[in-house]
Amino acid sequence: MRQVQGVIDRIGLLQIDSVNVLARAHLLPLFSRLGPYDTGLLERASAKRPRRLVEYWAHEASFVPPETHRLLRWRMARADQDAWRTVRAAAGQTELLEDVIREVVRSGPLTAGEVSAAVDPDHIPDKSHWGWNWPPVKSALEYLFWSGRLTSAGRTSQFERLYDLPERVLPAHVHEAETPDESDAIAGLIEISARAHGVGTAKCLRDYFRLPAKEANEAIERLAGEGRLLPAEVEGFSGPAWLHPESRRPRRIETRALLAPFDPLIFERRRLEEMFGFHYRIEIYTPKARRRHGYYVLPLLLNEEIVGRVDLKSDREGSALLVQAAWVEPYAPPDTADELAAELRLMADWLDLKDVSVRRHGDLAEDLERAL
Repeated sequence: MRQVQGVIDRIGLLQIDSVNVLARAHLLPLFSRLGPYDTGLLERASAKRPRRLVEYWAHEASFVPPETHRLLRWRMARADQDAWRTVRAAAGQTELLEDVIREVVRSGPLTAGEVSAAVDPDHIPDKSHWGWNWPPVKSALEYLFWSGRLTSAGRTSQFERLYDLPERVLPAHVHEAETPDESDAIAGLIEISARAHGVGTAKCLRDYFRLPAKEANEAIERLAGEGRLLPAEVEGFSGPAWLHPESRRPRRIETRALLAPFDPLIFERRRLEEMFGFHYRIEIYTPKARRRHGYYVLPLLLNEEIVGRVDLKSDREGSALLVQAAWVEPYAPPDTADELAAELRLMADWLDLKDVSVRRHGDLAEDLERAL
């Protein structure tokens, strides 16, 4: 758990996503940094006391330390303006909101389905199409979650959010702490972002928590004036950069990691291109016929460069890690296939899959199959 906590302290958040073709999104960044760790540690961190992680809107839906949850109260206060339209629709339904809260007070933590069954048992869900056709209770729950009146006590095995009262989830010292001034909170978030990045442009730093540009720029200037950010120039960056004072600058890096599509290292695509010369797009929501590299593509970081990418899927019934496609960058070293093969074996063991199976698609696939 000390190692898990160390990663959390360093990167500041773990993005959550419902896609489970390989593994849950929030599990993968720790594998990239720690190797085959026990995923039960994250379950403990996010669902058991004392909680080390709680859920809220950070980069997107994310796990953050409880102290960071407090820095996001200004976003909760803006729910009526900033929440999705489907969520804002519940803002004026006072009676429904109070009914939902009463049920959570009485029986929480509860899933949306459980709250709906108790509060609106006669509602018939519209399943005519996929999309944001939420029932009224679901919209009410999401509004209450966005505005901070409810929070998440964890997730079910089906990855459904369990709604509960903040005072029953957050550590008392966090729940009872005064709400920070918005400018102080945003400065705190920028500092977390800077620590995670090491060095980054203003756009990098504000994108980490999806911060408004004006307020983020003011926070950067304030932190720089206090010596908590240092101005820097980075070769290849299109603009000025900012360095966190505690950043390490090793003479060289020897490492190997597969980076999930929602890994914090690759949140900001422009940074990825300027720092590594690597063009990357998530193609999950791209129609299959238009995908270039695949559905769930993980870049391969080898030492100081991103040298390839691989489209992966867990075949849980067949107990195999499926390589749907494998691609190599022009500057990749000769041992790229061997290094990728070793990392895939490590991942398969971590996911409790017996084999690694390669489909011959992509310019690295044949070499990878031979290496395996």
